[in-house]
Parts: sequence; C-alpha cells; structure tokens
Amino acid sequence: MAKKGNRIIVGLQCSQCGRLNYVSEKNRVNTNQKLGLKKYCPQCKKHTLHKEVKKLK
Repeated sequence: MAKKGNRIIVGLQCSQCGRLNYVSEKNRVNTNQKLGLKKYCPQCKKHTLHKEVKKLK
C-alpha cells in the first residue's frame, strides 16, 4: 500500500460559531497556506467560511 507522506489531516472550524464541523486532508507541499472553504454549518444553519484550525493525528 502507498504511503501518504505529504498529506496531513486537518480540522475545519466555522468562523461564526466556532464549531469544528469537518475534517479534510491537504498536501503540505503544494498548499502551504491555511485552508478556507465555504461549507454548511448545521449549528448556524447556513453556508459559512470554515478555516483550518489544527492538524489531527
């Protein structure tokens, strides 16, 4: 099985309510800035900006 050397798992947190809703992967070589994606937040019940907050495992 191939090794995932450059990919890391990050958590995405809602910028309005602060809830950690999503987990995603990113390539640390190609994407050296923090991620920012518009995703649906079930707490706010609307699409908001979710920013990368921490690396998981």
